[in-house]
Amino acid sequence: MAAKGAAAGYFRVRPKSDGRAKAEADGRRRSPLELDRLIHERLRLGIIGALAVNERLTFNDLKRLLHTTDGNLSVHARKLEDAQYIACEKTDDARAQTEYRLTGAGRRAFEKYLSHMEAIIKAVR
Repeated sequence: MAAKGAAAGYFRVRPKSDGRAKAEADGRRRSPLELDRLIHERLRLGIIGALAVNERLTFNDLKRLLHTTDGNLSVHARKLEDAQYIACEKTDDARAQTEYRLTGAGRRAFEKYLSHMEAIIKAVR
C-alpha cells in the first residue's frame, strides 16, 4: 500500500538489513529521516517493544504475546540478535528454555526509533 497525504515524501525506510547507520559505499550521507529498517518491521518492533517493558521473556512468552509461529519468531529474533539489539540465553536444565533480553544497544536503538517516529507524526499533524 502506498503512503498517502503529506507523509508520502517525508521519509524512506533504510534498506540495510542490519539496521545500523553505515556509510553508503558511494560515500553518500544518509538522511536523518530514514527509519531503522531492522526495528521498523512489525514483528521485530513487537519483540523490541515487549522486551523494553519486561526484563526477560521466554521464546514461548514472545510467541504467545505476538501471535506468531516458532519459525517466524526464530528468524526475526535472530536478526535482532545478530545486530546485538537483543541477547539470547538458553537454559540447560531439565526443561530447556530460551530467554531474551534487550541489550543496551537495543534500548538506545529503540529510543532513537521512537523519537524518530514521534518527529514524523508531529511533522504531519
